[in-house]
Formats: sequence, C-alpha cells, structure tokens
Amino acid sequence: MAGDDEKRSVFGDQAGSVELLWGGRERPSRGPKPALSLERITLTAIDLADTGGLGAVSMQRVAAELDFTKMSLYRYVPGKSELIALMIDRAMGEPPGAPSPDTAGRSGEEPWRVELRAWAHALAEVYHQHPWLLGAAVGPRVMGPQELGWTERALAALADTGLTGAEQLDAVVVVSGHIRAIAQVATSMGLGSARAKEPEQVMSAALNELLAGRADRFPAVAAAVAATETDRVSRDRAGEFGLERILDGLAAYMSRTRGGA
Repeated sequence: MAGDDEKRSVFGDQAGSVELLWGGRERPSRGPKPALSLERITLTAIDLADTGGLGAVSMQRVAAELDFTKMSLYRYVPGKSELIALMIDRAMGEPPGAPSPDTAGRSGEEPWRVELRAWAHALAEVYHQHPWLLGAAVGPRVMGPQELGWTERALAALADTGLTGAEQLDAVVVVSGHIRAIAQVATSMGLGSARAKEPEQVMSAALNELLAGRADRFPAVAAAVAATETDRVSRDRAGEFGLERILDGLAAYMSRTRGGA
C-alpha cells in the first residue's frame, strides 16, 4: 500500500522502534513460549540507567540482570536503539491530567496558564527521577505514545488561547526547553536525581568560593551573589522564575495579538 511505503520512507531504519512503540508487539514470532516480556526488559534497563546512567545500559547487561542470555533478548528487542526508545517512553509515563484552576491556580489566572505550569512541573519531576532522559531523548527519533501524549496535553492547554497551531507548538518547545535546561545544569553539577531541582544553591556556593578575595574584579557578580544570601526565593528558584517569565511573555503576546485570551 502507498501509505505503508510512505511510512517506511519517513522512518527509515527506525521502523523497528515504530513497531515496538506503536505496533503492540509483545511476543517473539517463533520459538518456545516466551519467559520474558517487553515491559520486564524495559523496566530492568530503566533501573540500570537510573543507577548508572545511560552508559550502564547494554543488551548484555540487561540480559545478565534478568538471568537470560543476550541472544534471548533479541527475540523481543532488535537492538539497543530500540530498547532505548522503549525506555524513554516508559520513563516518561502518562502525561499529567489537567488541574483544577480553583485548586491549582492563582487569583485571576487563565486556565491555560494553570495547566501549562502544572505540565512543566510534572516534566521537571520526570527529569528529576530519570536524568538520563536528557541525553537519550534528543535528535531524530521515533516518539512513543506516552511521550507524544505529553505534547498532546500541553497543546490541549493552549487550544482555546487564540494562538495558531504553529505558535502553540513553539510555546511548548520554549517551556520544555527551559525545563530541560534547568535539569541539565543540575546534571552538569553532578547533582544527579537526588537534588536535580536545586542547582542554584550549588552555583551560589561555588561562586562564593571563587569570589573570595576577588570581589573587586567581578563587582556585579559579587553583588548579585551577596543579595541571594538574604533572598532565598530568588536563590533557589531559577527554574520557577524562568517558567513564570515565559508564561508572562505568552500572556502578553496573547493579549497583544489576539485582543486577550
């Protein structure tokens, strides 16, 4: 069929990931009754990545953890790239539901803002639990149904704002990019999942140490760092500060271009 040919041309050598993520393949096509499952294999690989990073995941290592041979895994998963695709979708999990503005919002806020903020917080929590996703979920690849569900949820929050479809997609990219950036800062500082939400504390401490005896050379930095000592909110909430400014910008844009939404 023409549709099938078109799909093959789009996904190329990632067709195996498409089948695993969207085709519902669970059992091998031949051989004895399976003793494993895709979910068990995927969860084992996720546990390895959560503990040792994505580099700790290999078909051999997963097989050893399951007490099976490496070849037995290939009856379920064609290779590591397909396994990582499964890991990403499973680790992302179900997208958050829409919060009630009455309980989650702030006075006078539009529902879209309440929902997009809750979505961003939920995404930050996913990166907090699985920091290896920052390196895995990049580049051209096949998105799974759960990961695509996150995009669906965010776009649904913006559906009645008056933004065009392209603008809605761009807004989601900007918000998710900010959340990724904060998580990446935490990871680069070696915080891991345990403190992935507090990179500002470590940055402030590091700057204080570097500025010792050098404050006159970097007066603006020294003044800003000193101010954080009496302003705990701004010190510990760069992620939240940035998110709120992005939401402010979207609200201003909606008001300016759509007459208020």
